[in-house]
Amino acid sequence: MSAEQGIALEKIALGKTALGNIVLGAIADDFTGATDLANNLVRGGMRCVQVIGVPQESIDLREIDAVVVALKSRSCPADGAIADSLAALEWLREQGVRQLYFKYCSTFDSTDQGNIGPVAEALLDRLGAFQTVMVPAFPINGRSVYQGHLFVGDRLLNDSGMQHHPLNPMQDADLVRVLSRQTSHPVGLLSHSVLAQGAGATLDHLFVLAEQGTRHVICDTLDEQDLDILAEATVLMPLVTGGSGLGQALPAQYRAQGWLKSITEPGRLQPASGSALVLSGSCSKATLAQVADFLARHPNGGFALDPLSLAESDRQWEQALAFARQQLSEQTAVLIYASAEPEKVSAAQKALGVARAGALVEEALSQLAVTLVNEGVGQLLVAGGETSGAVVSALEISTLRIGEQIDPGVPWTQTPLAGREAPLSLALKSGNFGSVDFFTRAFEVLA
Repeated sequence: MSAEQGIALEKIALGKTALGNIVLGAIADDFTGATDLANNLVRGGMRCVQVIGVPQESIDLREIDAVVVALKSRSCPADGAIADSLAALEWLREQGVRQLYFKYCSTFDSTDQGNIGPVAEALLDRLGAFQTVMVPAFPINGRSVYQGHLFVGDRLLNDSGMQHHPLNPMQDADLVRVLSRQTSHPVGLLSHSVLAQGAGATLDHLFVLAEQGTRHVICDTLDEQDLDILAEATVLMPLVTGGSGLGQALPAQYRAQGWLKSITEPGRLQPASGSALVLSGSCSKATLAQVADFLARHPNGGFALDPLSLAESDRQWEQALAFARQQLSEQTAVLIYASAEPEKVSAAQKALGVARAGALVEEALSQLAVTLVNEGVGQLLVAGGETSGAVVSALEISTLRIGEQIDPGVPWTQTPLAGREAPLSLALKSGNFGSVDFFTRAFEVLA
């Protein structure tokens, strides 16, 4: 980086970063997204801990390089998301982190009122910084951005299935336009033609945009090389934002800055123990295919929950619990799921209301998790961001040590639980992530 570019970066940032032992502090707007980012940081050689919400007690962060604070702020009112995010920011600053990362979904899902834009603005204001980048792309998982338009595989976002998302339907692939509806500040584009010229040209372009008053910059990203260039250009920014893709490129830049040591096996966990259970609340295309694959392999291994039945009485929940207990006693694979096709989800939401339909499923699955973990489940896989948040909260989990990757974006984690000698092995899967055989292969990876 030239002296001129260093001055440019200082003008863009206008903020102060700490100089503590923890290199990166991240704020994630849901639980699976937090784990997704933490996974990439571990793969990049960082020892990482995920905390659930803003810690109220002291946490031992010795020999930790990155901390990810998992919030449940993606779909809540914007004021609540801002307040929670700022509280997380203050806690991370107290830990002395050098750079902040606001993590949202690689499909940029939010409403026109937020929460991505409002939260990003609030974080910039609190840091005293002027500009940040928006890098949702995760090319290895099929998420790319070109000319500001987000693609899922070879389909535009609004034609990828995300237009049917039950909470945040995404019907516009133009992220500059989407973000402009969420913020009063100018939104700009860092096009691939600039990115292809390298980190120096990228930094120069960010400075030009800053001079024009552009506070938020959507970044084209087609492949891993683009992520590397963006990481090099933004490593000294007080705040970066995006999906988890940028997280896989930043550790190399931290090492280049001399902030990060080379670590052997940063994701090593204790041996797994206990029976295995899958709980699925996601209705994404990827998860529906994973449910179908599991049921094809284990025709008698699944039990379907229905919000309408759950609303009538506790009978279906009790049936699900009895089914799981029987299957687990026979040491066979167990899947309890509320995943369903869009038409069935829409019918339940119409009858019960969107919030109640979702809450019934989350409550049922989270209470199944509590009961069955207390009875000996030691390997738990949860599919869906909202479901994962409910399960983690119900289990009163406060910290997760991040282990090795199962599939891109999804690692195994471990957490201590009261009354158990061995830690609980836990995988939190974003609905859109994972190969079709994920529900089977995840436990083979853990073994």
